[in-house]
Amino acid sequence: MLGHEGAGVVEQVGPGVSLVAPGDHVVTLFSPQCGECVHCASERTNLCLAIREQQNKGYLPDGSARLSRDGEPIRHFMGCSTFAEYTVMPEIALAKVNPEAPLDRACLFACGLSTGLGAAINTAKVEAGSSCVIFGAGMVGLGAVAGCRLQGAERIVCIDLSDERLELARGQGATDVLAGGPDALERVLELTGGFGADYTFEATGNVAVMAQAVEAARMGWGLCTVAGVAGKGETLDIVPRLLITGRRVAGSSFGGVKGRDQVPEFVERYLAGDIDVDPFLSHRISLDEVNRGFELMEAQDGIRSVIELGG
Repeated sequence: MLGHEGAGVVEQVGPGVSLVAPGDHVVTLFSPQCGECVHCASERTNLCLAIREQQNKGYLPDGSARLSRDGEPIRHFMGCSTFAEYTVMPEIALAKVNPEAPLDRACLFACGLSTGLGAAINTAKVEAGSSCVIFGAGMVGLGAVAGCRLQGAERIVCIDLSDERLELARGQGATDVLAGGPDALERVLELTGGFGADYTFEATGNVAVMAQAVEAARMGWGLCTVAGVAGKGETLDIVPRLLITGRRVAGSSFGGVKGRDQVPEFVERYLAGDIDVDPFLSHRISLDEVNRGFELMEAQDGIRSVIELGG
């Protein structure tokens, strides 16, 4: 059962559940936070180890699948399976959020938006007054633009093939926008005095763009954060000289966000007006129209289509 970005209300809890209660408003977390494993105990990563093995197989932590059709079990997707009116999830994979946040906005923090915000805030730790370049203006890239703005970056350049998405980037705080393509790197160098940016972010999943993002990072101290997911088996070629002359490359999964702690904080910043979520909600569809949602996504029509369930 597909779907990994979602928000809803807890209906029931099983024995021993203490982190959430019926009536709580929650955001689903494909990247859980048990709070006890060696990774959760470290500030260096958000990659919780507690349920990874079973989740990767499509099961809940006890090895079971709680979804079925005509008696046949259906496996869980990324531990979430949100394309359904009801789902069963581990308590460590739910972030309890302020009930004042509309669920159709809160759900955007379940993956893409938090990934972009966290890439800038947690992984890169963008410094005030710095220069940033974001390759890609989808949900992750726009989140990174917003994250750079929240961190106080002075110059924020966003690159994409879509004029509409570049306008959305301006709304999130981009000071400059560029059309993507082979000459994007040269344009970035022109905007940064020939040196490149203090921080670059890759949010397309295209390995050729990843290579541009690495080269667009400033000699001496530039950091390239890769948040896009490349195709299986694809590799990224980096000229060693770029690293020897001071550039660094970091990967970022879910923006380094420890979900149960930080997603509620992001939602509060949305409610306070620091993060403008409304422009990302492009379409509202019913569960029966889920295939249309995939068609809209493939056509790059909008940023997010939100499935509305029930009354």
